[in-house]
Amino acid sequence: MATTGRPWMWTVGALITVLTLRVTEPVLANDFVSCNNSPGMGASGSTQDFGAEARGDTQRDDGGGGSSSSSSSSSSNSNRIVNGTDCEQHAQPWQASLLLRPSQLYCGAVLVHPQWVLTAAHCRKKAVRIRLGHHATSPMYEHGQQMLGVAKTIPHPGYSHPAHSNDLMLLKLNRRVQETQYVKPINISSHCPPAGTSCLVSGWGTTSSPQVNFPKVLQCLNITVLSRERCKESYPGQINDTMFCAGDEAGRDSCQGDSGGPVVCNTTLQGIVSWGDFPCGQPNKPGVYTNLCHFTKWIQDTIRANS
Repeated sequence: MATTGRPWMWTVGALITVLTLRVTEPVLANDFVSCNNSPGMGASGSTQDFGAEARGDTQRDDGGGGSSSSSSSSSSNSNRIVNGTDCEQHAQPWQASLLLRPSQLYCGAVLVHPQWVLTAAHCRKKAVRIRLGHHATSPMYEHGQQMLGVAKTIPHPGYSHPAHSNDLMLLKLNRRVQETQYVKPINISSHCPPAGTSCLVSGWGTTSSPQVNFPKVLQCLNITVLSRERCKESYPGQINDTMFCAGDEAGRDSCQGDSGGPVVCNTTLQGIVSWGDFPCGQPNKPGVYTNLCHFTKWIQDTIRANS
């Protein structure tokens, strides 16, 4: 992995601080946890210089799509599927978006139970709203959409920052969804994905990196699961069993703002968007995804204990 920085959890205030002070410590998109001022330690005990980007927190208003760009290519936060295509409308009925206000998208999520969504642990924030059954980035109401609040937030107890191990979190909705053709849960795979598996990742993050260009509708991208060896070669000392890599040589990748969104393989949920190198879409720097096959028991037990 690149050695120019460490994983970033984008928030507007934190980003301004980084740009102003040139702080090299990771910045959390997390209102509950302060930045960790100690360096990340590798398996050997040596200091790791993480160059990854946690792929969440667009911090933008969904004003009907459009584009914007940053004047600093080295520090721009870009927020969507790179080199993907428009998803077929309502073909991903489990896809959810996390909103800070009715129109401020900052992370993706996925419906895994009529009253629970799954997202990345680094997407933890206060006062979140969940939108389901919505295709466009516009805040305008769409037929079939459902807007819900969050009753309980449960990040995985083993989540670590900045290494991003166990990067998943369950959000209990304030009521059960009404299951329709537009909104329905997806089953989680209990089998880990072998290399070569074809999967689909989706999200509303940026379509370019480092420049920021927002989509008008949900983006979809076919990616291929890579071998453990190739994944570890891309990110030495930073990959463990809670992660898998997927991508290709053509610059197709997830990016910031896609965090927490689904990776679907063979009709089941295999992973969620977690982190990757910056800029997104670089050859030999694939996206890194939370490996959900290792968490099915925790997910099931947590939902059962809190229902």
